[in-house]
Formats: sequence, structure tokens, C-alpha cells
Amino acid sequence: MNNVALENPAMNAALLAKLTGRLGDKATIEKLCAAFADVYIEFMPDMFKSETGLDVTIAYLGCDSGYKNDLIADLGANSTLVDATLRNWSQDITLACGNGFVITLMESLLGAAPETIEPPADRLLSAIELELAVMVFDKIAGVLRSAVNAPGGFEPAIELPHALENRPKPADDKADEFGAAINMSITLAGITSEFSLIVLQQALLKTQISAPKAKSQASKSAAWTEQISEQVRRSQVTLEAKIRLQDLTLRTISKLAAGDVIPFRDSGDVRVEVSANSKELYVCEFGRSGENYTVRVKDTMSSDDELIRHLMN
Repeated sequence: MNNVALENPAMNAALLAKLTGRLGDKATIEKLCAAFADVYIEFMPDMFKSETGLDVTIAYLGCDSGYKNDLIADLGANSTLVDATLRNWSQDITLACGNGFVITLMESLLGAAPETIEPPADRLLSAIELELAVMVFDKIAGVLRSAVNAPGGFEPAIELPHALENRPKPADDKADEFGAAINMSITLAGITSEFSLIVLQQALLKTQISAPKAKSQASKSAAWTEQISEQVRRSQVTLEAKIRLQDLTLRTISKLAAGDVIPFRDSGDVRVEVSANSKELYVCEFGRSGENYTVRVKDTMSSDDELIRHLMN
């Protein structure tokens, strides 16, 4: 008997977890995860519509079961995560959302027409987009709270969002627990991303999932849009100035040495093109004020809205 225990530690860990209510059978976990997804499918589109004025569609993609850290590691690299707690239900919840949804939501809130929004490239979220991600995760956690109806009516507490690649490695001395990943898709402006709830099976197995009562809410889309626009306008942006120099032959360029002087191309006011994030913003003229070299804006190259949509990345 002792030899069997040594040869099958994983089997014994799973058996112990089942006996202590920390691991459920496949059919039970699938049923509970599907019930969670039903709540999101029914209520999350209405929430986004009332608060942003935007139409989203939710679909259930199924669930995965296993050790919680393994479920998190299996998430797509193009994901942002938050750790969360819900008092009287679970102290170990992880929410994940595909970066494509946050990027698309940002563009939509800043006024981009749905037909002009292209599928976003796989990339990390910018600082501004991470601020928007906090609001997205707040809504995802809010639906979770309503579905489980934890005693006491406490609000979820979520930590700051982070990229999957920046997630700290679990402590070696902390035992991993069995969890379930509830996977869903969310579609906005024709672009589909995914989001997941990763919860401990111990909490899931004790939960009676119930759909919250529908509440009529006044639209808050103007508030969302204004908040995001204000975040964009507060952001620091690095500007670059480009000045055309006089054309030189390759022979001359190859012989340049320290101390040689290359004249500007313009003989009068020197034209300077100022850009940020590779987007040309202004036509300026080169000058000097006291000990500082300066540029004076002469013309703009983009509208205010175009500028914000570009610089938000």
C-alpha cells in the first residue's frame, strides 16, 4: 500500500482533493461553468450597451479543468490578467481578457466607425489601454458577483492588470489548487476576442449560480467616452523633430569627420516636421529662445480626433 502511494502521488492528490471538496467530477464542473456562461451571455451585453452605447455579443467556448497555475499558463500570450477576490466566496480568482477587445473598445469609445476598425495586431496594452482594462475587468467581476450571490453583498476587489508574460511565478512553497477556466468569446465591431474566469473548484462546487434580476440603467456611454478621452489627453507623448539637410554625394558623406558641418536644406526659415509614434503632427520652423533650441508650430497635419486615435497606442 505504501509503495502505491509513492508511485502515484498525482493520483493521491486528486483523490484527496475530491474527498475534501476541492475537485469535482467532469460532468458537475461542466454544468456549473455552463451556468456561469449563461449569466454572462444574458447580462453582459446589456451592461455594455447601457454603459458604453456599444453592442457586444457573448458566446460560451467551453471550460477547462486542472491545476489553477496550469490553466493560467495555457492562456494566450495576447492576454491581460487581473487577480481578484470576492469576500465570502473566494480569495483566489483570476480574470483574463484578450488584448484585442480592449484595443477595439478604446477605438470605439473614441468615435471610430465600426467599419473602419481593423483586427488589432497582437501586442501588449499601452498605459492608457491598461486603464480602460481596469474598467472592463470591473464589469466582468460585477457579473461574477451577481451570479454567485455571495453572502454579505460585498463588492469584488481587483488588483492592477498585467500582461501574462509579466505575471510573477508562483511561490515554490505554495501548493497549487484545482481550478476551472470558464472561457467565453466577446465580439465588438465584428472583431472577436476571448475572456476567461479562472476560479477554484472548491468555491465553484459550493455555489448555486443564479441569474441576477435585470435592472434598467440609464446610458453612461458619454461618461465612458469622456473618461477615456481625458485619459488620452493627460498622457505623456514623446515628440520627434526631423529637419532635412542639404543633399550630399556619397563620396562627400564617406569622408565626413568630427567637426565637419552639414548645412540645412532650407536657406530661410528652416522647416521642421514634428511627429509622435511615427505620426506626423505639425510643420514647424526651427529657432532659438535664449539657450534653448526651439520649434514654432506653423501648421497641423491631423485633426484632433485622428491624433487621439493614433497616439492612444
